[in-house]
Amino acid sequence: MCARVVKALFGVVTLAVVVSVPVTLVAQDAPKPAPKAYVADSASKWDIFVGYSYLQPYGKIGSAPATGLGRTYGNIVLGSTESVTRYFDRHVGLQVEGNEHVVPEKWPYTSTLTGIDANDDFAGVAAGPIVRFPKGNFTPFVHTLIGTERVGSIWQPDAWGLSATLGGGLDLETPWFDHHLAIRLFQLDYEYAHPNSDNINSIVGSIGVVYHIGTMLPPPPVTLSLAVSPASVFAGEPVTATATPGSLDPKLNAVYLWDGPGVKGSGTTAAIDTAALAPGTYTVKASIKEGKPGKEGLKPGQTADASGSFTVKAWEPPTISCSVAPTTIKPGETSTVSASAVSPQNRPLTYTYSASAGMVSGTGNTATFSSTGAPTGTVSITCNVADDKDHSATATTNVTILAPYVPPVLHSEELSPLAFEAGKNEQSSARVNNEVKAILDGVALTLQKQPDAKVVIVGESTAAEKAAAEKLAKRSHKKGAKAEDLAAQRAVNTKDYLAKEKGIDPSRISVAEGTKDEQKVEIYLVPAGANFSADVHDVTPVDESVVKPQVRKAMPAAHHHAKKAM
Repeated sequence: MCARVVKALFGVVTLAVVVSVPVTLVAQDAPKPAPKAYVADSASKWDIFVGYSYLQPYGKIGSAPATGLGRTYGNIVLGSTESVTRYFDRHVGLQVEGNEHVVPEKWPYTSTLTGIDANDDFAGVAAGPIVRFPKGNFTPFVHTLIGTERVGSIWQPDAWGLSATLGGGLDLETPWFDHHLAIRLFQLDYEYAHPNSDNINSIVGSIGVVYHIGTMLPPPPVTLSLAVSPASVFAGEPVTATATPGSLDPKLNAVYLWDGPGVKGSGTTAAIDTAALAPGTYTVKASIKEGKPGKEGLKPGQTADASGSFTVKAWEPPTISCSVAPTTIKPGETSTVSASAVSPQNRPLTYTYSASAGMVSGTGNTATFSSTGAPTGTVSITCNVADDKDHSATATTNVTILAPYVPPVLHSEELSPLAFEAGKNEQSSARVNNEVKAILDGVALTLQKQPDAKVVIVGESTAAEKAAAEKLAKRSHKKGAKAEDLAAQRAVNTKDYLAKEKGIDPSRISVAEGTKDEQKVEIYLVPAGANFSADVHDVTPVDESVVKPQVRKAMPAAHHHAKKAM
């Protein structure tokens, strides 16, 4: 009969564990209500465990038949373990545990020595401390137990002896039964038993379910908040104070007490008579006691206090707003200042004005601001109002005095330079070739887009070119021959192209020569209002009555470049 009960219990517990594990894992991801406070904060007060157990003993049977061979206990796969644990805080508790492991007579286990059924059985009860470490949904634990164990087999009658157990395990919390049910994933114990002078060491493994009862958290303390309305009154106006309790136990009685000037309270509300109160701030106090009738407030957490305040006002000061129009003016101009003040008790009002710069004149609710003598920028204007009770108020507004317009300073801009490099059979050149013309076409387009702008063309030549020109002039047989000024010639030729070929007004083009040691022409765009002489130095105007533009010939350069490209 016992064997059938154990077998049935084993089947039920095993099925519960197998089914519960995947459901529990799914429940971790599924939306669920917030856990109870004892699950998240304090853990349970009582734990009841029921589970399947497997025992693997190590030890000889002391009263085996005199066959000359020692008998040993066999592994027992049918067993159960039950325990009840009372925790004293979040971690430490006292556990009482019972177990039973049997090999029934009809169990298909046969001794390899005699062929006789072993019929081993172990059963016992033990108690001792347990320590748990709850963390999230997992609770590991360790325990040590002292008790007594009954051991027997076909070779030896049942006998009781001292037992000691050391082990631990891991519980998985579930949301079932409002978070009261947990799965014991495993419990692994070492157990020592000493019946009939035998020394038996056993390994015991268990799995099952744990049911939580109670919580380590004390009842939440009573709370009380107090609201006083209105917060500010004149003498004689009524004030009401309302107390709002929290965490009350509906099974217990609650008593309210009130204190404060002019306060008369009953239950959660109190009326405050302010007729005899002078201006100032006053405090209202409320307290609550919870408990059985006549014993309210005797236990910790059964009392709470709250306070609030209100103010009895004297005559209220006036309020004022201030504006100015226009808000932006030029130096020397004026602006109108407007003030709007209100006295809550309709007292007579007087206006005055001041400014951080300039001058404000006027009485009443309007005045005039004069910017004469004020620097440019923002000026702060203050509007003041006072009543006959020496209460006052101020407001400010701003007016901006614009700085005089200063036009931007324009500067000359250098455009793309023109390279006047000599050809293969030439030592120097001042001719406007096709590459130069392409750049000048762009310059002409810029001048067309800016009809009020001018250009200054500055020609440059190298020292070697100047020396060669001097040498050539000395060899000339012409009387009074002068060396060719390539820098000036390049500038004049460039101007000639822009004027005659691109139609640019010659009066918009000035020519000069510079001091750089280069074979090029620099072109500067001079916007209207810009000062070229201030922007560019070391240039000398070209005397166009002396330097004339060279006659442009057909463009052999194109053939020259094409041949060179071949």
